[in-house]
Amino acid sequence: MLAHEFGVIVRSPAQLERAQAAVKAAGIPFKMLDEHVETASGFVSISTTHLAKGLEFRAVVVMVCDDEVIPLQERIETVGDDADLQEVYDTERQLLYVACTRARDHLLVTGTAPSSELLDDLDGK
Repeated sequence: MLAHEFGVIVRSPAQLERAQAAVKAAGIPFKMLDEHVETASGFVSISTTHLAKGLEFRAVVVMVCDDEVIPLQERIETVGDDADLQEVYDTERQLLYVACTRARDHLLVTGTAPSSELLDDLDGK
């Protein structure tokens, strides 16, 4: 596979540095996607989930699926009632689904312990 057939996706801009470090450590050239969402031949694309919507890669790594990252702890802390909390979880679950479905052939989901409870939703799918 060529580098441009790979996408590395993280939940939010706060995790982009971690993704960059991992790809850099592997010695693979990369391009950070911005609001223009232009992939480049010969470069792995690194993106947030929001920017990855509508893209497709032959292989995708969804990184930093840690507890407090998915769902995003900052969103949970702003919740006023149970209905709002359910909406946060539903939205976060959808974002994880979007990230995972950017992969056409291969998907790798990574995180550190404790991992996101939403990863349990991916089992068997």
